[in-house]
Amino acid sequence: MRLQKLLVLIIGLITTFALVAAACGNDDDDGAAAPSTSEQQSSGSDAQPAPAGTVSGSVTISGSSTVEPISVRVAELFEDVQPDVAVTVDGPGTGDGFKLFCAGETDISDASRQIKDSEAEDCAESGVEWVELRVGIDGIAVMTGESNPVECVTFNDIYGLVGPESTGFGSWSDAGSLGLATSDLPDADLDIYGPGEESGTFDSFIEIVLEDIADERGQDATTRPDYNANADDNVIIQGIQSSDTSFGWVGFAFAANASGVKLLDVDGGDGCVGANANTIASGEYPVSRSLYIYVNKAKAEASPAVSAYVDFYMSDEGLGTAVADVGYVNLTDEAKGATRANWAGR
Repeated sequence: MRLQKLLVLIIGLITTFALVAAACGNDDDDGAAAPSTSEQQSSGSDAQPAPAGTVSGSVTISGSSTVEPISVRVAELFEDVQPDVAVTVDGPGTGDGFKLFCAGETDISDASRQIKDSEAEDCAESGVEWVELRVGIDGIAVMTGESNPVECVTFNDIYGLVGPESTGFGSWSDAGSLGLATSDLPDADLDIYGPGEESGTFDSFIEIVLEDIADERGQDATTRPDYNANADDNVIIQGIQSSDTSFGWVGFAFAANASGVKLLDVDGGDGCVGANANTIASGEYPVSRSLYIYVNKAKAEASPAVSAYVDFYMSDEGLGTAVADVGYVNLTDEAKGATRANWAGR
């Protein structure tokens, strides 16, 4: 009997010590274990474990109105996989975008041309290091009103219509007074609509079409100042639609499906070529150009949201689906590989 009582006493003491030890362990904040999923659910919590690889934050993009639709479409597709990232895209023009970018005010700059030396110097002075990523190809559509009899223009014709020596010309036929025009241009009112100096399309148009001719004639490589300039491609198209004998230029993607306008063939020296996806991709259409985004390296390093967005941009959905969705021409596989290598090697 005494032995039985002793055993009961010993078992009771062991149980008591175990309960005390467990209670002490639960009071230790540093070693407290997180509740299990079932415990969270039973407690009524709405919290759910975040899917692997998700990020949050914001991405700020500004620059080219031509590249803007690509970056917007990438953002829409990106939202499906990263809904907690807020992406804002603005398109005031390539030049204005670089001003913001080089001042450190944006994460990414859309550009319809490569960065100028002066802009690169501004970035360097501000300590902004960047990586250049080519994302697509666009042609610059040269247009007129749909009832204009003109079908094709040469670079010389275009210089005579909108180059630096054409200031004050009010008729298409006036272009012939410079001794350059190689086409039979009509004696018809000349109403000009195009992008302004803040636009990468403006810079690219000058570089591709006007610069060599202006240099040969000892002129500044620019356009005449007296035309209807606007940063909004849609406004430019509306202006061209408003006049049967208008002349203007915008990115091909904006012009391809526009009604009330005629896309002119362009002769860059090898005959008249129309603007379409095939001739732009091959480089046969003489007024074609590459499209870019510039990424602030430090911001991409510091922000998972920025780096995740650009990673997605570099995917097939970005460089493939998004570019095609908004009417631009995809890079070749080789060119896509070079762009992805630039991003990976930043």
